[in-house]
Amino acid sequence: MQLFGEPLLFSSGAGASGGADHQYQTLGLYLYEQGWVNLHLGRAAAIAWAMLLLLVVLFGLVRLARGRGVRCAVVAGSVAVGTVLFSTLAGFAFARLRFRLRGPLLLLVGATMLVPPQLGVVPLYLLVARLGWTDQLQAVVLPSLVSAFGVFYMRQHLRGALPPELLEAARMDGAGTPRVVWHLVLPAARPAMAVLGMLSFVAAWNDFFWPVLALTQTGNPTVQVALTGLGRGYVPDTSVVMAGALLGTLPLLVVLALFGRQIVGGVMRGAVKG
Repeated sequence: MQLFGEPLLFSSGAGASGGADHQYQTLGLYLYEQGWVNLHLGRAAAIAWAMLLLLVVLFGLVRLARGRGVRCAVVAGSVAVGTVLFSTLAGFAFARLRFRLRGPLLLLVGATMLVPPQLGVVPLYLLVARLGWTDQLQAVVLPSLVSAFGVFYMRQHLRGALPPELLEAARMDGAGTPRVVWHLVLPAARPAMAVLGMLSFVAAWNDFFWPVLALTQTGNPTVQVALTGLGRGYVPDTSVVMAGALLGTLPLLVVLALFGRQIVGGVMRGAVKG
């Protein structure tokens, strides 16, 4: 924000205008142009105060995002881990285990994806309020620990990645269900688990409808709920809202940069070879 020397030297004959279209004019150059080229010292002083206010607002947003970001990371991480774990176990059961009513239960699980979440929000809120979880993070985490999409997705993946002959060989060697799950199911499901974990984390991080209802007080919101408070006022400052939205997006970009290649590589390699 205080950059001045480099763009002034870069502009050579253009002076402090920052190019023909002001394409690289910084606030420091703009202050210099208004005060010492156009001789409007009052405007230059106003620009200096605006720079200070922007820095103060940015500092406040960083502190706001730090506290809310930790809570949102806890919520998104817990939801992602729970969704991956329970969806993998349920997907394995529907894919390779034989039990009564397996077909109708799978159809019922898939049919729940057609139900809009708004249909169950009122009884869910009453249940959360009766348990005393209002404005607590468990009210946002526990209802989202498993999803119908996750169960169906893991079931489809395990049907192709986990041959029944492999399970029969493990059973003949005396392996029980916990050992089969640990040594066969989880390694075979690892690529799909990575993809599902990423999708669940992003969905939980960006979730707004249920957190804004469950976290009713101002002291314990997630990032998306906290962003609503930035736009309040008689004349909402959209620049502050956009700055907060940008800060709320940065963790997702970091996660994608760190784990995106591993997820894509795992999907392309597959789980069972040969």
